[in-house]
Amino acid sequence: MVRVFWDTNLFIYLVEATGQHLRVRKMREAMRERGDELVTSALTLGELLVKPKSQGADDLVQAYERLLTSAATVLPFDANSARRFADIRATKAVKVPDAIQLACAAAARVDLFITNDDRLSRLVVPGIHFISSLERAFL
Repeated sequence: MVRVFWDTNLFIYLVEATGQHLRVRKMREAMRERGDELVTSALTLGELLVKPKSQGADDLVQAYERLLTSAATVLPFDANSARRFADIRATKAVKVPDAIQLACAAAARVDLFITNDDRLSRLVVPGIHFISSLERAFL
């Protein structure tokens, strides 16, 4: 089993059927067939809910909450993650939300971190075996 962290945009593509929807759906199907574990952070849930809550789109809020609670392990931003966050921010030029995502993934010791931000794929973060852009990620 491989632990695969999805950054926020991958869930948006999957639920809203936009952008790289087909690629993300195929990736998710392949992960299920292999028995891979899908993980993300509590920040992802918060980021996903902002737009639908501001638009009063309760159906989309519920769709995101159902997806994350049924298909993914949602990692907390706890003290261990906070220490890793500090290490990342102290040594790399990474935005705060990205550093939180990377820190949660590193604390959980994920095998693969997939993001739509190609800049992050150039980083080496202890605790994450591979960081890949969506374009370069396996299917």
